[in-house]
Amino acid sequence: MARIRIPSTIVILFVMVQTGFLLFMYARYSSFMPQSEEKPSQVHILILSSWRSGSSFVGQLFSQHPSVFYLMEPAWHVWVTMYQNSAKVLHMAVRDLVRSVFLCDMSVFDAYMPWKRNLSDLFQWAVSRALCSAPACDSFQRTDITSEMACKTLCGRYPFSKVEEACKTYSHVVIKEVRFFDLKVLYPLLTDPSLNLKIIHLVRDPRAVVKSREQSVKALARDNGIVLSTNGTKVEDSKYKVMQEICRSHVQIYETATLKPPNFLKDRYLMIRFEDLVRDPLSEISEMYKFADLSLTPMLKSWIYNITHGQGPGKKKEAFKITSRDAVSVSQAWRNVLSFQKIKKIQEVCRGAINMLGYQLVDSEKEQRDLSLDLVLPRRQNQFSWSSFNPKH
Repeated sequence: MARIRIPSTIVILFVMVQTGFLLFMYARYSSFMPQSEEKPSQVHILILSSWRSGSSFVGQLFSQHPSVFYLMEPAWHVWVTMYQNSAKVLHMAVRDLVRSVFLCDMSVFDAYMPWKRNLSDLFQWAVSRALCSAPACDSFQRTDITSEMACKTLCGRYPFSKVEEACKTYSHVVIKEVRFFDLKVLYPLLTDPSLNLKIIHLVRDPRAVVKSREQSVKALARDNGIVLSTNGTKVEDSKYKVMQEICRSHVQIYETATLKPPNFLKDRYLMIRFEDLVRDPLSEISEMYKFADLSLTPMLKSWIYNITHGQGPGKKKEAFKITSRDAVSVSQAWRNVLSFQKIKKIQEVCRGAINMLGYQLVDSEKEQRDLSLDLVLPRRQNQFSWSSFNPKH
């Protein structure tokens, strides 16, 4: 039987044409198919801060939004269960729990709460409007502004399974956490295709943080021990060693996000100063909401105004509660309450953070007490811009 010889150049040409045709058809077909790299349907927001920095207040700004499922510091369960470890050792467990919560997989709490649970077993559950309204609890509507006390009274006996059920019905999942000290720990979450994660980094003048921490010494003692790796021993931080670690972490997070950031952080990091927030709440909140793909409602605008225009700085027993206060007075209270000797020590251990985050050092008690002297410097809007960032890799 005679064989037909086809020149190799024709074969190669035929293969190339065929390959080109298949690629064309694939591209055309795939344009009609869902893209595997599309972002998940939910938006995930991590409010990253430290104790007594105004993060509970910022958390409420998101919690009260009808599109948001919010949890306050779920990693508390990790730390209270594994308190003999250091913060660095617990980073992985905290990250895994946060990832599961973002994905509305609440089985992660089985390791920390093995008993049959109600909503009330979850740390600070009642500050979450989502856990006080349907489908988690039938007592309130999603558009209601809920209060912690009313929620505790009416919703605490609902089963824990309602947490996961509710989470899955929201477009935004927001978590407030104070237990991350290194932004790089979050890289696996930022590169996880199942998450659409954005980070709001909330900072506050370290001198104001210390003043606030002094109202909550006993409540913070166990956490202090974990930060300082004391193998379970409680610490009251009279020498500001914990503050030094907190300030160091803020510098690390801010530098990592702005000096030489990886490309996957583009448009996914926002730094907010508490002082700017209380001076111009609606402007700053609008910026945060825009970043999070949310919109302000008239009811929220009214609530925000009332919560930031109360009388006085609040009572000591309200240290961990969101009540109506004169927010600007709260942010400046340290200048009249702390001694200048304390201020000098805080400035010594947190000088880098104070400078980098845009606060003015004081050189005398006279400067400290002079409230006409503004110690919150204007934000350097052009200090960092993604449009000017061109990664080499």
